Amino acid sequence: MTEPYVHHRLIRAAVVVATLATTTAACSKPAPRTHTVTMRNFGFAPSELTLSPGDTVVWSNADFVPHTATATDSSWDSKSIDANGTWRFVARAAGRHPYYCVFHPTMKASIVVR
Repeated sequence: MTEPYVHHRLIRAAVVVATLATTTAACSKPAPRTHTVTMRNFGFAPSELTLSPGDTVVWSNADFVPHTATATDSSWDSKSIDANGTWRFVARAAGRHPYYCVFHPTMKASIVVR
């Protein structure tokens, strides 16, 4: 009579392990992603980008003049990004982060980190 009891316990243990594995996978953080903002026609596209902490933003300058991506609170600054150049930034702080181009202050956009 112990054989069915042992078999039943093994099945229950397998179900618990499978449930824990599924729960752990569902609770784990998604892998960081890379997002691109294009500087074109003296604007940022997209003008608002929502991402997760740890994600990377790559600014790509498709204009013929240099631009910057500079946080309005001065917490980060790409410095000059030449034509056809790029700059990478890893977003860490949650919240809305407006930015602009120092050379062309009418170029404005924001990233939202959640």
